[in-house]
Amino acid sequence: MRVPLSWLADYVDYPADTDAHALAAEFAAIGLEEEDYFGAEVTGPLVVGRVLDLVKEEHKNGKTVNWCRVDVGPEHNEAADDPKDPQPGEERPSRGIICGAHNFVPGDLVVVSLPGVVLPGDFRIAARKTYGHTSDGMICSAAELGLGEDHDGIIVLTDLGLSGEPGDDAIALLGLDDVTLDVNVTPDRGYQLSMRGIAREYAQMKGQSFTDIGSPEVAAVNAPTADGFPVVIDDARPIDGVPGSDVFTALQVTGIDPTKTTPYWMRRRLIEAGMRPISLVVDITNYVMLELGQPLHAYDTALLGEEIVVRRAEAGEKFTTLDDVERTLDAEDLLITDRSADGSSKIIGLAGVMGGAAVEVNDATTDVVIEAAHFDPISIARTSRRHKLSSEASRRFERGVDPRLGPVAARRCADLLVELAGGTLSAATAQIGDAPEPTVIDLAVDRVSSVVGVDYSAAEAISLLEGIGAGVEDRGDGLLRVTVPSWRSDITADIDLVEEVARTGGYDRIPSVQPAARAGAGLTDAQRARRRISNLLTADGFTEVLSYPFTSAKRDDEMRLEADDPRRLHIRLANPMSEDLPLLRTTLLSTLLDVATRNFGRGAKDVALFEAGLVSSAADLPTTPGPRFLPGYHPTAEQLEEIYASVPAQPYHYAGVVAGHAEFPGVWGKGRRADAADVIDIVRRIAAVSGDEVSVEAERGAPWHPGRAAKFTLAGGGVLGYAGELHPKVIENLGLPARTVAFEIDLDALLAQADLRTWDGALSTYPVSRQDVALVVDADLPAQTLAATLTEGAGDDLEALEIFDLYTGDQLPEGKKSLAFRLTFRAPDRTLKADEASAMREAATALATERHGAQVRS
Repeated sequence: MRVPLSWLADYVDYPADTDAHALAAEFAAIGLEEEDYFGAEVTGPLVVGRVLDLVKEEHKNGKTVNWCRVDVGPEHNEAADDPKDPQPGEERPSRGIICGAHNFVPGDLVVVSLPGVVLPGDFRIAARKTYGHTSDGMICSAAELGLGEDHDGIIVLTDLGLSGEPGDDAIALLGLDDVTLDVNVTPDRGYQLSMRGIAREYAQMKGQSFTDIGSPEVAAVNAPTADGFPVVIDDARPIDGVPGSDVFTALQVTGIDPTKTTPYWMRRRLIEAGMRPISLVVDITNYVMLELGQPLHAYDTALLGEEIVVRRAEAGEKFTTLDDVERTLDAEDLLITDRSADGSSKIIGLAGVMGGAAVEVNDATTDVVIEAAHFDPISIARTSRRHKLSSEASRRFERGVDPRLGPVAARRCADLLVELAGGTLSAATAQIGDAPEPTVIDLAVDRVSSVVGVDYSAAEAISLLEGIGAGVEDRGDGLLRVTVPSWRSDITADIDLVEEVARTGGYDRIPSVQPAARAGAGLTDAQRARRRISNLLTADGFTEVLSYPFTSAKRDDEMRLEADDPRRLHIRLANPMSEDLPLLRTTLLSTLLDVATRNFGRGAKDVALFEAGLVSSAADLPTTPGPRFLPGYHPTAEQLEEIYASVPAQPYHYAGVVAGHAEFPGVWGKGRRADAADVIDIVRRIAAVSGDEVSVEAERGAPWHPGRAAKFTLAGGGVLGYAGELHPKVIENLGLPARTVAFEIDLDALLAQADLRTWDGALSTYPVSRQDVALVVDADLPAQTLAATLTEGAGDDLEALEIFDLYTGDQLPEGKKSLAFRLTFRAPDRTLKADEASAMREAATALATERHGAQVRS
């Protein structure tokens, strides 16, 4: 919110010598942080000038310019007997200036930048030779001074309702020395998006009295009449049972003079507040919105039907907003429409967001209907985000507008139209609906002190709460009954009142006490496991990334998940950041693959990424809400279990994706592309460093390649995860390189297993004996299954078993493969003899033959 300090001075006792930077620091102490600071953008001798003469000169480039003599005051005029560029017969003291604009005549008062002036954009003015003359300054347009977008015409002061004498300081006259403070307004404090709201904060901060110019008890308000402009609220599909509009006020102003222009003081304030002046009627509605915080809309009565109808859109309806974009509407969108006597109807606005051109005021408008409505914040926020259309009105409505403010703002707008546009306010007033009853909350004063850590007295708490506009009744025994002001929809419980006392009392009063860490706790098992796995992956060349946890049903389709796949059971967000991504992910790969795609789109050739994070599922959602506790209370173990049981399960996963080279080419060779074996080995090593064993079997489900992927099962039961090559169609859908491989594991499932590593046996000092064997087995027999059988048959003295060769080819029968194993034997109490090791190898081979039909390959 941009706050012109000269405008703020209209509502509070704002000293002219206040340091704006000091004021920004004071605002920050009550939660209004400074975003930017706009000081005087024009420096140097900017003065009022009177055009004495002008001569139109045509030049061979086809352009006609004015050679002007301008009186800029005795202090700045050239000496009469020594002009820099004399006009024949010139005797009056003045300055010669070239100007290309043609909207002024001799005698007009204009604004002149003399040499030495610096205009916005660091544009420095100096005397220069041009068009055969020395132009000793510049006659300024509004655009050059940062006062608007009119580049073609210069400023004529009388057209702005301003006057002065040659040589007067034009910076002060035009208000170019005003200071504007831009403060950050948090989403829960919509009332601060107005001069009314900021002035209230300033008055409380400075201990000043504040007269609420937006209160119906103070401001002029029209009483509803039976002959007001007809308005119908027909909301057949309210969101969550809340109607889209509950209060709607319509006033009529007739006889507006369409030739009237916006006075300079109003244009200047709009510009300082960051808005562009358009026309008098539109500027007044914007001015009142900035002043009070109530968005308004003015309709040309001549273009409007016989009644206004507020309704929900029909899915697929089309509407072109004022930005000339045709939008396809959703059934949740709230519309302002009109209805004529013949039953015809047209859409005239997206409620609370933006209007359309059908009934827009124009240069011929003489009668208007002023709309001041209150809309449901959720409905407006969803429409704004759905159509990617943020406006000054939607910013206020989605943060919450005072429901009692509409009649006040409508009357204020009407009064300005009467004053500035010569209109007449009709007594006919429509007001549909009533503002809700105020919220009443009981607050214990000692609760404020215990939560904030500052000792507030009852009198101070009452004063601070009254300062925000609340009504406070002291009921005795330290209990206050607080009536929440209508513009504070964010205050719904006593803890919100505690926050207000802390904020308005000054955050700088709250002590900063660093809590002492509990000694001896160290890292948890889960934290150690995460560090261990992350270190393993980074040592292998992976880069850790963080993706947004939001996805869509479209991504499930791209990953070829079956219709009944549990990974399609997403939790839907009530208020998503993007309508395209309304779901929480059930798998890390659904969002991690986006990061990989983005890297390849930006020129990467080889990628190895991993992510660690939470996933969630809508399966078995809890139905019982969890317990709630006061701030500062540490729940017991049993209460924590209740809390965890009341929210969806969120297991912690690790996922990775590799595409391109696993071993890079160089002088040592051609390198090697990553394949399924790389990620399968990574998952094996993750289990090993965590002290667990996994069994591997082929995986044929989505999103994996049916012949190049593995499923990992933990020794204690349960699925650890999957790894392998992605399905070619998935790769095509996501725009990934061919043969991209990935993995995803459930860390929580891994941590739930007992550590199978044992450390109680003594290390043998005796030498090892190694035996090799090659076995011919069926091609579809998993190598791990055969390895497990050999381990079982070899006995207790088998120290290690390794696969070192796989052969398939013409020397083997069709449907067969050869697997070569190295068996390492070591006895704890003696040196094994060769025949002992051979006997153990043969025992292992015999068991493999019995179970799998294995044959020793000679």
